[in-house]
Amino acid sequence: MYQQRQLLFGMYMDAMRMDDVIDRCRTALATRSRVLLGVLNAAKIVELRRNPLLRESLMECDLLLADGQSVVWASKLLGRPLPERVAGIDIFTRLLFLAHRDDRSIALLGAKPDVLAEMQRVIVQRFPGLRIAYCHHGYYEPAETAQIAADIRDSGADMLFLGMTSPKKEIFLGSHGASLNVPVLHGVGGSFDIMAGITRRAPVAWQKAGLEWAYRLLQEPRRLWWRYLKTNTSFVQLTAREMINPARAFKPGRDSDAMPSGSMATSTQVRSLADD
Repeated sequence: MYQQRQLLFGMYMDAMRMDDVIDRCRTALATRSRVLLGVLNAAKIVELRRNPLLRESLMECDLLLADGQSVVWASKLLGRPLPERVAGIDIFTRLLFLAHRDDRSIALLGAKPDVLAEMQRVIVQRFPGLRIAYCHHGYYEPAETAQIAADIRDSGADMLFLGMTSPKKEIFLGSHGASLNVPVLHGVGGSFDIMAGITRRAPVAWQKAGLEWAYRLLQEPRRLWWRYLKTNTSFVQLTAREMINPARAFKPGRDSDAMPSGSMATSTQVRSLADD
């Protein structure tokens, strides 16, 4: 029997399966109440300890879920088990099915203009008649953020998906999520690239083995090898530390204790916090 929430690495995570998450989103749509979805993988767990903007925005989430298989394994090792990995891209796909079936509208924010256009084409092909109420690429200036938020609110969309890297998407949702009047909000990271066919997702066997990060590394070894080495090493160190001295829950506005020198990946190294 899984508890509703588990305190892991200083964050309260929701011990939910995919079907539970979709049911919660369905309820939010029916009642027009907000559910802000957040996902955690190993890279984010490493980064949030030194990035207060990312940490604060994740604490704003109504549901915080395990996006990485390594997080699920760590939770069981630590005696605070999460039932399964609930990957951001899988939530994205399930919610698109839900929107199509129930005649709900969606808003899309993120990716390069050409990638976004291709993803829209794929979505229309896979889900004929699905209403896209709003769409904007992710390469906008900071001064445009308020207007984009206003346009999303005016669109009347039922769901908002953000295809941007962390912590940009978490910060946008944390800053504007409450004012958008969109019931379901989900930052999906690199899922736009995958949906558009720009990036290949790992085969299911690799996903189940917790090796999705390795599959991505094989696609971009020069760019990613050092980032993954540092991030994965830091996550193992954090897990060992959590076994000995479990972290207290982070609170809004409270600075975290620094990790020992050299044990954390820098913001540049984990700028694109993809599925692990």
